[in-house]
Amino acid sequence: MKQLIRRLSRVADSSSQYRLLRHVPVYVGEEMERFVVNAELLNHPVFVGLLNKSAQEYGYEQKGVLRIPCHVLVFERVMEALRLGVESRDLQDLLRSFSDDCCFLDF
Repeated sequence: MKQLIRRLSRVADSSSQYRLLRHVPVYVGEEMERFVVNAELLNHPVFVGLLNKSAQEYGYEQKGVLRIPCHVLVFERVMEALRLGVESRDLQDLLRSFSDDCCFLDF
């Protein structure tokens, strides 16, 4: 996990746009929809769970931007909840409500 976060930091630092804004590009779901995520969220327990899911699905050595194996709608809801400051327990409940989703995580 630390290796993945270090790699993401290098990706963010390599682009002046993202370096200034402290954001990281990610692609979500089979649709590969592009999102730009605040780098501070990478340490949030729910996002760490998503990163672990990504590592399980795609490995630590994936090239290019980070891919998150999660339905876009679920990811959008999680990101909105993170922006609003929803507590981790409530976010976990949100993810569990999508138990048939590829984004379901055990915490």
